[in-house]
Amino acid sequence: MKAELLNTWAGFWEARTVREKGLLTWGGAALAVVIIWSVLWAPAQEGRARLRESIPSLQRQLSQMTAQANEARSLAAAAQGVAPTGGALKDALSASLNDHGLSATQVQVLGNAVQIQLKNASFPAWTQWLDDARKQFKVQVSEAHVTALKQDGQVDLTASLQPAIVK
Repeated sequence: MKAELLNTWAGFWEARTVREKGLLTWGGAALAVVIIWSVLWAPAQEGRARLRESIPSLQRQLSQMTAQANEARSLAAAAQGVAPTGGALKDALSASLNDHGLSATQVQVLGNAVQIQLKNASFPAWTQWLDDARKQFKVQVSEAHVTALKQDGQVDLTASLQPAIVK
């Protein structure tokens, strides 16, 4: 196949006069330059121009995002020291219990603490919830009464949670 193609090309080329060979060579070179320009050079040049135009706006966006990230870091640090108290803590703990699939028999505010009563609750689920609540709401257990039930892992419990003392 390759040999046939070379033979055909050689036959075509040898049949041309010197003037035709020159015209075909220069025409092919001009065509190659046009193809290279239109396929490679022009799109790259347009892309560079587009990038040159968009760089200032991208730099502005970067500076805004950096400022927002710094503000978020400062707000996160400030928010970590604030723990809900009273009714807000009661509501937050009630919602968190429901999110973890624990249904409290009673949730009430007693002074500075929130008392939670659960009947026939899963002890592993309770401890997982308590760890999450401790981290999320910055509370500590001030008092707890846990009674094991006959069914393995099930308990009745009453616990008082109060805002953790930050030192």
